Amino acid sequence: MSVPGFWEHREVSAEAARTLERQRGLLARLRTAEQELGEIEVLYGMAVEAGDEAELGSLGRRAAALDGALRRFRIELMFSGEHDASDCYMSINAGAGGTDSQDWAEMLLRMYGRFCERMGFSAALLEVSAGDTAGIRSATLEVKGKYAYGNLKGEAGVHRLVRLSPYDAAHRRHTSFAAVSVVPEIAEVALEIDPKDLRIDTYRSSGAGGQHVNVTDSAVRITHLPTGIVACCQNERSQHQNKETAMRILTAHLVERLAKERAERLDELQGERKENEWGSQIRSYVLHPYRLAKDHRTLLETGNVDDVLDGNLVPFVEAYLQTSAPGYRQSRPAGSEGCHS
Repeated sequence: MSVPGFWEHREVSAEAARTLERQRGLLARLRTAEQELGEIEVLYGMAVEAGDEAELGSLGRRAAALDGALRRFRIELMFSGEHDASDCYMSINAGAGGTDSQDWAEMLLRMYGRFCERMGFSAALLEVSAGDTAGIRSATLEVKGKYAYGNLKGEAGVHRLVRLSPYDAAHRRHTSFAAVSVVPEIAEVALEIDPKDLRIDTYRSSGAGGQHVNVTDSAVRITHLPTGIVACCQNERSQHQNKETAMRILTAHLVERLAKERAERLDELQGERKENEWGSQIRSYVLHPYRLAKDHRTLLETGNVDDVLDGNLVPFVEAYLQTSAPGYRQSRPAGSEGCHS
């Protein structure tokens, strides 16, 4: 950066400045963690020598907090995708299965909301379509925060729930499905969309949002006819604002689709075939006859399903980033992974 003329190349210099800022931030966090670890080690030795149980308990909590911080730090070091640092849009859609699947979609919406709280992300509900009896048919979240997309991109796919149905009079076991999609928010992109390819519908908002939202046809649904992609927004006060937000969501989905198509064409040219992540079952949550949450891509599993449904997805995020890294080879047999607690 000190080379004469460096700052004349705006794109290169801006990227270098962003990279430098990120590396400085990572280094500062590492040094803070090292300092905290050093203090814990010194105080631990003193507490053991003095037999101070109260201090040992306090240090145990500090160590646990440091372990959590280091785990999040390790995940951040694995982010290398172009849009990993971006905000994102997450959509949840109930699958076949009626009320049970709609209830499952709402459970997933709560799970991701709790995950965002744990990570310090802001999650705004842009659109929600209520279920016929309970739950939701669909919902869209706008998630903002550092590495929001990087943390959530591995959640895209089909999620499966097995439980005793609370909506079955005979209380039989049901299997429910819901699909999750995650796309990065694209700040500015030169993507030409023919207005003739769009169908724009307005309707009355069905969710919370105040008197103004509920009594006017301010909600907007935009359908891209060639692809069938639908983007909705009912969160803003005016129809114009909802239309702008829906267009941003639609553009993000179209950019993601084009990127996937390019990657698939490249794979075909190279003679490779990859599993369709969007149509595959990525994770199962079993509540009966046993309790288990298992990711079918990484083979990570845990019996503490309640903790997962309460938003503790960090181990799954970490495992996904590790297994999706270039050159990774899964050496352990299926089912041998340790459970997180």
